[in-house]
Amino acid sequence: MDTQPTETWGLEIAKEYFKFSSAHFLIFPDGTTERLHGHNYRVSVDLEAALGEHGLVIDFLMVKPIVRAMCDELDEHWLVPGEHQELTYEAQDDGHTRVQYRELRYLAPTGDILVLPINNTSSENLATWFGHELKRRLAESFPDIAVDMLRVSVEETSGQRGVWRFQRRG
Repeated sequence: MDTQPTETWGLEIAKEYFKFSSAHFLIFPDGTTERLHGHNYRVSVDLEAALGEHGLVIDFLMVKPIVRAMCDELDEHWLVPGEHQELTYEAQDDGHTRVQYRELRYLAPTGDILVLPINNTSSENLATWFGHELKRRLAESFPDIAVDMLRVSVEETSGQRGVWRFQRRG
């Protein structure tokens, strides 16, 4: 059987400033939780698309600010899973938000909390949110470029990361 080789082109970006510091707690399958704590997260992005007529997939200088802006949006926030079945949150009139999971009750300044459309604040879910949002922003900024593959990893500690990957079906 004769198979034709396939060529792909891409970018791998893992800059020192692709980082954010955030607080969170995980909710485990048995219903227990971690204590509220923080991480210095690091983000890396791998992207594949067709090579353009000028020999570029996408200019690094145009992609890096998008990823950096997303990291900045997450930085110095308490990340709350807005789609968890038992966790609730409610902004109050005094500028604070009440977060409750079972018997745990928290009150924090509303500006310090970022509610994400995820069901748990695992590094896998953070990578998924980041990947979907990055894919949307890339499509908005570069409508002529069809991303064939996008891989985002969110590292919570050295050597420990969650990964999300999109692959266009061929």
